[in-house]
Amino acid sequence: MLNSGRLRLLSLLETLGTVRAVAEATHLSASTVSQQLAVLETETRCRLLERAGRRVRLTPAGLLLARRGREILDQMAEAEAELHALNDEPIGAVRLGVFQSAIWTLAVPAATRLATTHPRLHLELIELEPHESGPALRSGEADIIVTTTDYVGLSWGADLEIIPLGADPIVLVLPRGHPLASRTTVNLAACEDETWACDRPQSYMADLTVRLCREAGFEPRVACRFSNYLMLLRHVESGRSIALLPALAVTPDHAVVTRELGTPVHRNVTIVVRRGTTQRAAVNAVVAALRDHPEIQGLSAPTRHPGPGQHSPVS
Repeated sequence: MLNSGRLRLLSLLETLGTVRAVAEATHLSASTVSQQLAVLETETRCRLLERAGRRVRLTPAGLLLARRGREILDQMAEAEAELHALNDEPIGAVRLGVFQSAIWTLAVPAATRLATTHPRLHLELIELEPHESGPALRSGEADIIVTTTDYVGLSWGADLEIIPLGADPIVLVLPRGHPLASRTTVNLAACEDETWACDRPQSYMADLTVRLCREAGFEPRVACRFSNYLMLLRHVESGRSIALLPALAVTPDHAVVTRELGTPVHRNVTIVVRRGTTQRAAVNAVVAALRDHPEIQGLSAPTRHPGPGQHSPVS
């Protein structure tokens, strides 16, 4: 009989790539993970792993079981929810991964409403930027993510259900009194001599900032890199930098001004869930709460997803 815990370890190995990474994700020792995978091989009477230098990799049988195992785990979670909620009451824990700028504008208001409408549903919020949320969803560390499918570093396959929320414009953020603040729109070429505040390297917004500046003909001179948008906005407030940020990230309580770009750019904000979990009452309730609230009225209508390496203008 298959063990759900060992199935999860095998699925994580397929996603994360190494036994050490699986051990860190599950707070187990690497030797414990290896032992449990060996037990799974005995249970299935199949060779699931093979050595590749110092690492192990999945055999064809291991790949098959890892992918089927993820489906089995989702079905088990769905069955448990159904058994606990025969009256269709959303119940249990749902892990929602959200990029930073949507936490207070989208996720927290949805969680507040759910606490009133579905008190037996426990919503756990996890900050996950676009380059982190896709892998977390596939590995089962998140049940739902709010992300952008414009991030070119990820593929969105048939195993995922994508639910559009809207288009969030990328804006230029300036200190109050900055000379460029007198313009209605700003072409990035005018920012060649400016100093920039950026997100972490290889994150969605850091990559986008570099790409747009290079398209405008210059390399941005970066003064600071903060994963926390509050710190980044405070740096801009001080007059020591400018930044590119999603409009959702800039709230009225910051002493900055925002200007549209001469060539408009946006990101498509979406909800993504694994196929097979969409029928769980708790997951459905969270998706409905994210879609049906006034906070998304600031987003424009979703647009067609651009091709790799492209960005679409705001409608």
